[in-house]
Amino acid sequence: MESPRIVSQAEWLSARKQLLEKEKAYTRLGDRLAAERRALPWVRVNRPYVFEGPRGPEGLADLFGGRSQLIVYHFMLAPGSARPCTGCCFLADHIDGPRVHLENHDVAVIVVSRAPLREIESLRRRMGWAFKWVSSHGNTFNSDFGVTFTAEDLAKGKTHYNYQERESQTEGEAPGISVFARDEAGDVFHTYSSYGRGGEAFLGTYRFLDLTPHGRREDGPHHNLMDWVKLHDTY
Repeated sequence: MESPRIVSQAEWLSARKQLLEKEKAYTRLGDRLAAERRALPWVRVNRPYVFEGPRGPEGLADLFGGRSQLIVYHFMLAPGSARPCTGCCFLADHIDGPRVHLENHDVAVIVVSRAPLREIESLRRRMGWAFKWVSSHGNTFNSDFGVTFTAEDLAKGKTHYNYQERESQTEGEAPGISVFARDEAGDVFHTYSSYGRGGEAFLGTYRFLDLTPHGRREDGPHHNLMDWVKLHDTY
């Protein structure tokens, strides 16, 4: 990190006001993007997915818990995973805090992974998370929403991730967030999905770090959170 410039209070205030104008423009742009996101058309979900949850099998409509909106985090946990994804665990640490507010604002938040429920529950208990986490083991939910690439998927041809052709043609999991809506008739619709760095919007820790002089300090070999984040019980 470069040495900071040391200036007078008046010079600092001038620089801060210039930055403030850019921050305001960024906020207004975010408002416009959010409005465009809400205005996206919907796609009806016709496939009868069945998930395994703590209380038994559930369909996609059941995951709403009586609410009209559902946010699904696609957690990278394949069957038999030897170690959990550090980035996914980092994001999962940010779910329980706002969850009570979301649930009382007509929004359910669910985590979905391909691992069997017993493996999911083992990790959830270890990390102390309270959110609902269900297994899509045995259905095509993860593949259909572009976050799982199995040998069978690869055999069908080129795979895509984040709305573009995927460079790596290997088996594995990828992170993502998908949003669904349910109408009064009980029909479910896909309204939005985001992949790659789209999940950063959920990382409140980054919002704090971005205010600090040293920032994220992601200047190691990976140039991302893998340079410093650990599972919260291993610090």
